[in-house]
Amino acid sequence: MIEGMNFEYTHDITVVNREQFEVHVRLYEGYVKKINEIDVILQNNPRREKANSTFSFFRECKRGETYALNGVILHELYFENVGGGEGVNVANPSVSVQLEMDFGSYNNWEEDFIATAKASRGWAVLCYDQRSQRLRNISLDAHDLGNIAYSAPILVLDVYEHAYFLQYADDKTEYINRFMENINWEVVINRMSIY
Repeated sequence: MIEGMNFEYTHDITVVNREQFEVHVRLYEGYVKKINEIDVILQNNPRREKANSTFSFFRECKRGETYALNGVILHELYFENVGGGEGVNVANPSVSVQLEMDFGSYNNWEEDFIATAKASRGWAVLCYDQRSQRLRNISLDAHDLGNIAYSAPILVLDVYEHAYFLQYADDKTEYINRFMENINWEVVINRMSIY
């Protein structure tokens, strides 16, 4: 059984207002509920004997499993890494050094991350690619479409419309820009320190 995390709106979160945040958290709670339902099915009667790559109940459960579980994980990472100081756009020096090594400069990384977010239908993720031992900005069009195997998410931005539409309507760019001003760099530093 996967336990969902409790996320509360605080004054440090400026990228979205309370209403937008609370609606988003309810959507996250739906993913927690769904992965738990799928886990029960997979533990009890998944019809493995009829598994088929074109279509089968087992195949759909396995596809739903990765979609729902990534929905839980990515939302948790996103909620954790928002809430930094308003107007702060310079990362900690230890993070800046790594960004400069892999992108040439902090500004190059930021420009690339913003472009990745604009180009994505679902998520923009700064991840550490353990294979090449470098940071990459990746675009996920869905929770389970675009992930890089053997990589670790460092900074996660939800760019699905549900993340911003109540507050920003179709102004995705303004939402992205406000996110960039509201990154909790302590969380990013902690995630990077593992690698």
